[in-house]
Amino acid sequence: MKKTTTLGVFLIIGIELLALTQHDRRWVLAASGVGLAVVLLSLRRALARGFDADTEPGADDLGDSLRRWLSTTETTIRWSESTRADWDRHLRPMLARRYEMTTGQRQSKDPAGYHATGRMLFGVELWEWVNPNNVTRSGDREPGPGRAALQDILQKLEQV
Repeated sequence: MKKTTTLGVFLIIGIELLALTQHDRRWVLAASGVGLAVVLLSLRRALARGFDADTEPGADDLGDSLRRWLSTTETTIRWSESTRADWDRHLRPMLARRYEMTTGQRQSKDPAGYHATGRMLFGVELWEWVNPNNVTRSGDREPGPGRAALQDILQKLEQV
């Protein structure tokens, strides 16, 4: 509504300035009237539609977002219960990003502080599953830490 009104005012001012630059000034009033009519019609249409028509998402949109979230959560849990290679490929980067965002620590700025904060926050055992530098190239079939470790890591991140 505010956007339509503001654009309408600028449209009328623009039409008047354009008409004033012309040598024939008899069109100024007609051009302004047409601009005003366009603005009023668009305001009428916006009022007839209602204020909440643009801002309220439909029930189907909410259902789609819930289904996407559920699917992502199920996939994340599946990766946590899979092999270490899946953990290293999918969960470790996600957890490291969340750790950086939560604590404000950046590995590139202060590697020692980054690792010290990680060990303090998670403990030595869980930090090994979050540490982005602890990726193994050989242990493809080793089991991952499991769902319980993922839950503990996410809870510790949430507490910060």
